[in-house]
Amino acid sequence: MKNILLPTDFSENSWNAIAYAIQFFENQSCNFYVLHINSLSNLVTTDAPVIMNQNDIETIYIKPTKQKLRKLLERIVTLTTNRKNHNFYTITETNFFIDGIRKVVNEKQIDFIIMGTKGASGLEKIILGSNTANVITKVKCNTLVIPENAKFVTPKEIAFPTDFSLSHNLHFLQPIVEILEQYKSTLRMVYINKNKEGLNNDQMKNKELLEDYFNHHPFSFHYLTNKKIETAIQCFVESRAINMICMVAKNLNYFQQILFHSKVENISYHTDIPFLVLHEKTKNYG
Repeated sequence: MKNILLPTDFSENSWNAIAYAIQFFENQSCNFYVLHINSLSNLVTTDAPVIMNQNDIETIYIKPTKQKLRKLLERIVTLTTNRKNHNFYTITETNFFIDGIRKVVNEKQIDFIIMGTKGASGLEKIILGSNTANVITKVKCNTLVIPENAKFVTPKEIAFPTDFSLSHNLHFLQPIVEILEQYKSTLRMVYINKNKEGLNNDQMKNKELLEDYFNHHPFSFHYLTNKKIETAIQCFVESRAINMICMVAKNLNYFQQILFHSKVENISYHTDIPFLVLHEKTKNYG
Protein backbone atom coordinates (compact mmCIF):
# COMPACT_ATOMS: atom_id res chain seq x y z
CA MET A 1 0.00 0.00 0.00
CA LYS A 2 1.51 3.29 -1.11
CA ASN A 3 0.91 6.52 0.78
CA ILE A 4 0.49 9.47 -1.58
CA LEU A 5 0.36 13.10 -0.48
CA LEU A 6 -1.65 15.49 -2.65
CA PRO A 7 -1.16 19.11 -1.54
CA THR A 8 -3.87 21.38 -2.85
CA ASP A 9 -4.54 25.11 -2.92
CA PHE A 10 -7.85 24.40 -4.71
CA SER A 11 -6.45 25.74 -7.99
CA GLU A 12 -6.81 24.08 -11.39
CA ASN A 13 -3.09 23.29 -11.31
CA SER A 14 -3.45 21.29 -8.12
CA TRP A 15 -6.57 19.59 -9.49
CA ASN A 16 -4.64 18.60 -12.61
CA ALA A 17 -1.99 16.97 -10.39
CA ILE A 18 -4.64 15.09 -8.41
CA ALA A 19 -6.25 13.77 -11.59
CA TYR A 20 -2.83 12.69 -12.89
CA ALA A 21 -2.00 10.93 -9.61
CA ILE A 22 -5.20 8.89 -9.60
CA GLN A 23 -4.56 7.70 -13.16
CA PHE A 24 -0.86 7.11 -12.56
CA PHE A 25 -1.59 4.82 -9.58
CA GLU A 26 -4.81 3.42 -11.05
CA ASN A 27 -3.77 -0.21 -10.67
CA GLN A 28 -2.05 0.08 -7.29
CA SER A 29 -3.33 0.04 -3.73
CA CYS A 30 -2.96 3.56 -2.33
CA ASN A 31 -3.87 5.82 0.52
CA PHE A 32 -4.28 9.33 -0.89
CA TYR A 33 -3.96 12.19 1.58
CA VAL A 34 -5.39 15.45 0.24
CA LEU A 35 -3.73 18.25 2.19
CA HIS A 36 -4.43 21.95 2.40
CA ILE A 37 -2.16 24.13 4.50
CA ASN A 38 -3.41 27.40 5.91
CA SER A 39 0.02 28.94 5.85
CA LEU A 40 1.08 30.79 8.99
CA SER A 41 3.08 33.15 6.81
CA ASN A 42 -0.25 34.37 5.40
CA LEU A 43 -1.75 34.81 8.85
CA VAL A 44 1.08 36.99 10.13
CA THR A 45 1.34 40.52 8.73
CA THR A 46 3.82 43.16 9.75
CA ASP A 47 1.47 46.01 8.83
CA ALA A 48 -1.29 44.99 11.19
CA PRO A 49 -0.08 42.55 13.83
CA VAL A 50 -3.19 40.82 15.10
CA ILE A 51 -2.97 38.01 17.60
CA MET A 52 -5.55 35.39 16.69
CA ASN A 53 -6.75 32.83 19.19
CA GLN A 54 -7.58 29.26 18.25
CA ASN A 55 -11.29 30.01 17.91
CA ASP A 56 -10.55 32.77 15.39
CA ILE A 57 -8.33 30.48 13.33
CA GLU A 58 -10.95 27.71 13.50
CA THR A 59 -13.75 30.00 12.32
CA ILE A 60 -11.87 32.01 9.69
CA TYR A 61 -9.58 29.37 8.19
CA ILE A 62 -10.08 25.77 9.31
CA LYS A 63 -13.87 25.37 8.91
CA PRO A 64 -13.98 26.88 5.38
CA THR A 65 -10.98 24.75 4.40
CA LYS A 66 -12.68 21.56 5.61
CA GLN A 67 -15.77 22.45 3.59
CA LYS A 68 -13.69 22.98 0.46
CA LEU A 69 -11.86 19.68 1.06
CA ARG A 70 -15.17 17.81 1.38
CA LYS A 71 -16.33 19.22 -1.96
CA LEU A 72 -12.98 18.38 -3.52
CA LEU A 73 -13.20 14.83 -2.22
CA GLU A 74 -16.61 14.42 -3.86
CA ARG A 75 -15.06 15.48 -7.14
CA ILE A 76 -12.06 13.19 -6.67
CA VAL A 77 -14.11 10.07 -5.96
CA THR A 78 -15.76 10.35 -9.37
CA LEU A 79 -12.34 9.91 -11.01
CA THR A 80 -11.13 6.69 -9.47
CA THR A 81 -11.97 3.34 -11.04
CA ASN A 82 -10.20 1.44 -8.27
CA ARG A 83 -12.70 1.99 -5.45
CA LYS A 84 -11.59 -1.11 -3.51
CA ASN A 85 -7.92 -0.21 -3.34
CA HIS A 86 -7.95 3.60 -3.36
CA ASN A 87 -8.57 5.25 -0.02
CA PHE A 88 -8.93 9.03 0.27
CA TYR A 89 -8.40 11.18 3.34
CA THR A 90 -8.40 14.93 3.85
CA ILE A 91 -6.04 16.84 6.11
CA THR A 92 -5.96 20.51 7.01
CA GLU A 93 -2.92 22.06 8.66
CA THR A 94 -2.25 25.53 10.01
CA ASN A 95 1.49 25.81 9.73
CA PHE A 96 4.31 27.23 7.66
CA PHE A 97 4.05 25.51 4.30
CA ILE A 98 7.21 23.39 4.33
CA ASP A 99 6.84 22.55 8.02
CA GLY A 100 3.30 21.37 7.33
CA ILE A 101 4.43 19.19 4.42
CA ARG A 102 7.23 17.66 6.51
CA LYS A 103 4.86 16.96 9.39
CA VAL A 104 2.40 15.03 7.22
CA VAL A 105 5.20 13.22 5.33
CA ASN A 106 6.54 11.91 8.64
CA GLU A 107 3.20 11.16 10.30
CA LYS A 108 1.69 9.34 7.32
CA GLN A 109 4.93 7.76 6.08
CA ILE A 110 4.43 9.28 2.65
CA ASP A 111 6.02 7.54 -0.35
CA PHE A 112 5.30 10.22 -2.95
CA ILE A 113 4.29 13.84 -2.96
CA ILE A 114 2.41 14.72 -6.14
CA MET A 115 1.80 18.37 -6.80
CA GLY A 116 1.06 20.70 -9.65
CA THR A 117 3.01 23.68 -10.81
CA LYS A 118 2.43 26.53 -13.22
CA GLY A 119 5.09 27.21 -15.82
CA ALA A 120 6.79 30.42 -16.82
CA SER A 121 4.49 33.33 -17.44
CA GLY A 122 4.75 37.02 -18.20
CA LEU A 123 7.91 38.92 -17.40
CA GLU A 124 8.70 37.02 -14.23
CA LYS A 125 9.75 33.88 -16.11
CA ILE A 126 9.04 31.69 -13.11
CA ILE A 127 9.89 28.09 -13.93
CA LEU A 128 8.40 26.60 -10.79
CA GLY A 129 6.05 28.03 -8.23
CA SER A 130 7.85 28.80 -4.99
CA ASN A 131 5.94 26.14 -3.05
CA THR A 132 6.86 23.43 -5.54
CA ALA A 133 10.48 24.52 -5.67
CA ASN A 134 10.69 24.51 -1.87
CA VAL A 135 9.16 21.05 -1.59
CA ILE A 136 11.53 19.37 -4.03
CA THR A 137 14.60 21.02 -2.51
CA LYS A 138 13.72 21.04 1.20
CA VAL A 139 11.59 17.95 1.82
CA LYS A 140 13.34 14.58 1.58
CA CYS A 141 10.48 12.76 -0.08
CA ASN A 142 10.18 11.62 -3.67
CA THR A 143 8.08 14.17 -5.52
CA LEU A 144 6.26 13.92 -8.83
CA VAL A 145 5.64 17.39 -10.24
CA ILE A 146 2.80 17.79 -12.74
CA PRO A 147 3.06 20.91 -14.93
CA GLU A 148 -0.02 22.83 -15.93
CA ASN A 149 -0.36 21.34 -19.43
CA ALA A 150 0.54 17.75 -18.54
CA LYS A 151 -2.20 15.17 -18.94
CA PHE A 152 -1.74 11.54 -18.09
CA VAL A 153 -0.33 9.36 -20.83
CA THR A 154 1.33 6.01 -20.28
CA PRO A 155 4.99 6.82 -19.53
CA LYS A 156 6.58 4.63 -22.19
CA GLU A 157 9.68 6.81 -22.66
CA ILE A 158 11.43 8.08 -19.53
CA ALA A 159 14.44 10.38 -19.61
CA PHE A 160 16.96 10.24 -16.78
CA PRO A 161 19.50 13.08 -17.06
CA THR A 162 22.63 12.24 -15.10
CA ASP A 163 26.25 13.31 -14.81
CA PHE A 164 27.05 9.91 -13.25
CA SER A 165 27.58 11.42 -9.80
CA LEU A 166 25.72 8.88 -7.72
CA SER A 167 26.10 7.08 -4.42
CA HIS A 168 27.03 3.41 -4.63
CA ASN A 169 23.73 2.33 -3.07
CA LEU A 170 21.20 2.80 -5.86
CA HIS A 171 18.17 1.56 -3.92
CA PHE A 172 16.67 5.04 -4.06
CA LEU A 173 16.15 4.45 -7.82
CA GLN A 174 13.60 1.72 -7.05
CA PRO A 175 10.64 3.97 -7.94
CA ILE A 176 11.99 4.14 -11.51
CA VAL A 177 12.17 0.34 -11.60
CA GLU A 178 8.56 0.14 -10.45
CA ILE A 179 7.47 2.47 -13.25
CA LEU A 180 9.46 0.50 -15.83
CA GLU A 181 7.84 -2.74 -14.68
CA GLN A 182 4.30 -1.43 -14.41
CA TYR A 183 4.20 0.40 -17.72
CA LYS A 184 6.74 -1.64 -19.71
CA SER A 185 8.67 1.57 -20.20
CA THR A 186 12.11 2.26 -21.63
CA LEU A 187 14.65 4.29 -19.67
CA ARG A 188 16.82 6.77 -21.58
CA MET A 189 19.82 7.81 -19.50
CA VAL A 190 21.15 11.11 -20.79
CA TYR A 191 24.64 12.49 -20.23
CA ILE A 192 25.09 16.07 -21.42
CA ASN A 193 28.66 17.11 -22.01
CA LYS A 194 29.46 20.79 -22.31
CA ASN A 195 33.08 20.43 -23.35
CA LYS A 196 33.30 17.09 -25.18
CA GLU A 197 35.30 15.58 -22.33
CA GLY A 198 35.26 11.84 -21.67
CA LEU A 199 34.03 10.20 -18.47
CA ASN A 200 36.48 10.00 -15.57
CA ASN A 201 37.06 6.80 -13.58
CA ASP A 202 34.36 7.52 -11.00
CA GLN A 203 31.83 8.32 -13.70
CA MET A 204 32.70 5.11 -15.55
CA LYS A 205 32.18 3.07 -12.38
CA ASN A 206 28.84 4.73 -11.72
CA LYS A 207 27.79 4.12 -15.32
CA GLU A 208 28.55 0.43 -14.79
CA LEU A 209 26.52 0.46 -11.56
CA LEU A 210 23.56 1.88 -13.47
CA GLU A 211 23.94 -0.78 -16.17
CA ASP A 212 23.85 -3.51 -13.52
CA TYR A 213 20.94 -1.94 -11.67
CA PHE A 214 18.70 -1.65 -14.73
CA ASN A 215 19.93 -4.75 -16.54
CA HIS A 216 16.51 -6.46 -16.42
CA HIS A 217 14.74 -3.54 -18.07
CA PRO A 218 14.98 -1.78 -21.44
CA PHE A 219 17.43 1.11 -21.22
CA SER A 220 19.95 3.01 -23.28
CA PHE A 221 22.64 5.64 -22.76
CA HIS A 222 22.67 8.84 -24.77
CA TYR A 223 25.56 11.29 -24.95
CA LEU A 224 24.81 14.85 -25.99
CA THR A 225 27.09 17.85 -26.39
CA ASN A 226 25.60 21.24 -25.70
CA LYS A 227 26.64 24.31 -23.73
CA LYS A 228 23.14 24.62 -22.34
CA ILE A 229 21.80 21.63 -20.47
CA GLU A 230 18.18 22.80 -20.65
CA THR A 231 18.39 23.15 -24.46
CA ALA A 232 19.82 19.65 -24.78
CA ILE A 233 17.03 18.25 -22.62
CA GLN A 234 14.41 20.05 -24.71
CA CYS A 235 15.81 18.59 -27.94
CA PHE A 236 15.97 15.12 -26.43
CA VAL A 237 12.41 15.31 -25.08
CA GLU A 238 11.14 16.29 -28.51
CA SER A 239 13.17 13.77 -30.52
CA ARG A 240 12.30 10.82 -28.28
CA ALA A 241 8.72 11.75 -27.40
CA ILE A 242 9.62 11.60 -23.72
CA ASN A 243 6.66 11.17 -21.32
CA MET A 244 8.47 11.73 -18.02
CA ILE A 245 11.77 13.14 -16.76
CA CYS A 246 13.40 11.63 -13.67
CA MET A 247 16.13 13.35 -11.68
CA VAL A 248 18.09 12.89 -8.48
CA ALA A 249 17.84 15.81 -6.06
CA LYS A 250 21.47 15.39 -5.00
CA ASN A 251 22.60 15.97 -8.57
CA LEU A 252 22.63 19.77 -8.23
CA ASN A 253 24.51 20.53 -11.43
CA TYR A 254 21.82 19.00 -13.62
CA PHE A 255 18.99 19.54 -11.22
CA GLN A 256 19.32 23.31 -10.98
CA GLN A 257 19.98 23.90 -14.65
CA ILE A 258 17.08 21.73 -15.77
CA LEU A 259 14.54 23.11 -13.30
CA PHE A 260 15.71 26.48 -12.06
CA HIS A 261 17.23 28.38 -14.97
CA SER A 262 15.46 31.54 -16.14
CA LYS A 263 15.85 31.51 -19.92
CA VAL A 264 12.69 29.82 -21.07
CA GLU A 265 12.02 31.13 -24.56
CA ASN A 266 12.36 27.78 -26.33
CA ILE A 267 11.81 25.46 -23.38
CA SER A 268 8.42 23.77 -23.16
CA TYR A 269 9.10 20.67 -21.08
CA HIS A 270 8.46 22.72 -17.92
CA THR A 271 4.82 23.08 -18.87
CA ASP A 272 4.25 19.74 -20.65
CA ILE A 273 6.28 16.92 -19.09
CA PRO A 274 5.92 15.53 -15.55
CA PHE A 275 9.16 15.17 -13.67
CA LEU A 276 9.98 12.84 -10.82
CA VAL A 277 12.53 14.06 -8.29
CA LEU A 278 14.15 11.29 -6.24
CA HIS A 279 15.86 11.76 -2.90
CA GLU A 280 18.55 9.40 -1.69
CA LYS A 281 17.39 9.43 1.93
CA THR A 282 13.75 8.47 2.02
CA LYS A 283 11.83 5.61 3.57
CA ASN A 284 12.63 2.18 2.14
CA TYR A 285 10.59 0.85 -0.74
CA GLY A 286 9.67 -2.79 -0.56
